[in-house]
Amino acid sequence: MEDYIVRATAAGGQIRAFAITSRELVEEARVRHNASPVVTAALGRLLSAGAMMGVMMKGEKDLLTLQVKGSGPVKGLTVTADARGNVKGYPEVPDVLLPPNSRGKLDVAGAVGAGILNVIKDMGLKEPYVGQVALQTGEIAEDLTYYFATSEQVPSAVGLGVLMEKNNTVKQAGGFIIQLMPFTEEAVIARLEEKVASVTSVTDLLEQGDTPEKLLERILGEFGLEITDRIPARFYCNCSRERVSKALISIGKKDLREMIDEGKPIEVNCHFCNTAYQFTPEELGELLEKEN
Repeated sequence: MEDYIVRATAAGGQIRAFAITSRELVEEARVRHNASPVVTAALGRLLSAGAMMGVMMKGEKDLLTLQVKGSGPVKGLTVTADARGNVKGYPEVPDVLLPPNSRGKLDVAGAVGAGILNVIKDMGLKEPYVGQVALQTGEIAEDLTYYFATSEQVPSAVGLGVLMEKNNTVKQAGGFIIQLMPFTEEAVIARLEEKVASVTSVTDLLEQGDTPEKLLERILGEFGLEITDRIPARFYCNCSRERVSKALISIGKKDLREMIDEGKPIEVNCHFCNTAYQFTPEELGELLEKEN
């Protein structure tokens, strides 16, 4: 199944919801960063959430960044998404190995540790919006639920999951975000809480063949679910040789000159997609000439 996001409403507009299937994009992130299973699970959850939160934004050029900074061995995760379903991300330490947690699952909370979650929205204004909360569990979904409640004052339910194959490739990945509007009736809230609590594992449902539509139907079907949009989702990085060249020029003539004098090719890696760009001393010389 190709990755995609659905956007929906329910209960006559009192509820808005998003769901994603993201196996392909999480697997691409795993391959690009050669990530271990526990790091793939952590990054995959954040990528899935980022993609859904990206399409919540209104402007074509709006950008969302999610940053997790933790005391655990992975140290940090960064994900950037746009409003069109494109998402990219990287772990600071990709090769963390940990024993399973007490439930026999990948220990995402142990890999992340205690720390903070930053949510940065660049909407073309002078200053981007920045929301910051302390990590509640390090499991990502609960941390985002807490962020929505405290920073945006939007009661939300977030479910995220990544299931790995025995050969350490990604078997399933996806999730949902369900949010209440300020005018939601108490009876709707109470019933919705029961329905959300009944979803024990997103990846179990994906394994059973649930699509994003079916996931939301399971939780919101009795509230008159209306699917309003279906958006393709993908791992996409907009880095290019040209952009890297501009970054090299920006470091200044002195540093460029030192690199050229060393007489060796240099390699610049994109954090997000791990693509390597090589520049010979001659090519660096051409960049220096452009700068003059």
